[in-house]
Amino acid sequence: MRMLVVLACMMLSSGAFAECTTNARGATVCNNGQTAEGYNPNTGNAFKAQKNQAGVRTTQTSKGGEAKTENGKGVYKSPSGKKCYKGANSQGCN
Repeated sequence: MRMLVVLACMMLSSGAFAECTTNARGATVCNNGQTAEGYNPNTGNAFKAQKNQAGVRTTQTSKGGEAKTENGKGVYKSPSGKKCYKGANSQGCN
């Protein structure tokens, strides 16, 4: 599941969160006033994730990408609309 989130974050190149840093308490804070769960300083990409009652984690990136994952399986939708999936026995993009 984490690999899909990392893959989703790496597919995006720069962030709408502008400048983000990690403060003394370890929280990632961006200069637009928002906080992020994670931030890649090399690409400028930040992400947030939420888990619903069914156990599906939805991760949104600062460039508009979205990943929905559960138990190591998931679907990623890029900002341009391309979808990639990873199942128990297969993976790919269309």
